[in-house]
Amino acid sequence: MSEQTANVASAVSVDAVMQRLFADPALSTFVILDGAAIPDLLPKLEEESPEYACLYRGELEPDLAECAPYLVRLTSDSAFTRWVITEGWGNNWGIFAQAATDINTLRRHFRGFLMVVSPEGKRLYFRYYDPRVLREYLPTCNEEETRTVFGPIMTYVCEDIKTEILTFQTDP
Repeated sequence: MSEQTANVASAVSVDAVMQRLFADPALSTFVILDGAAIPDLLPKLEEESPEYACLYRGELEPDLAECAPYLVRLTSDSAFTRWVITEGWGNNWGIFAQAATDINTLRRHFRGFLMVVSPEGKRLYFRYYDPRVLREYLPTCNEEETRTVFGPIMTYVCEDIKTEILTFQTDP
């Protein structure tokens, strides 16, 4: 990895994940949640009312809305944040990102990666918000790709294959 480093922390607990996600008060913490992996995500978002945005554009059919990716701004003291970590960590629900920016800026950034073109020219969905995909993809990026994928993001956090904390960050 040319402009990023990966670190793994062991002995993962909800408190350890919370501490990692909210260690820097200058950064906001976000998560992209995979609606296809999380039963009843939409009702939970409506019930808890965190600041969130669907990464898909426009009015969605109910079936697509249920499996769409959602960008959510997390706060350290919310029940929603604790639910995401308690229930989702280890279940590949999504990836976390830390940035000194707002949700609209991040939504625009992340929308740029939803579709990719295969070598055969076919447009495909890129499920980078699945931790299994992100942790394999980021180490393969060259410098230009790394700059593009990180954009305003300072740190990506996700679970590794053993559900320990895996972080990717740009070099200062």
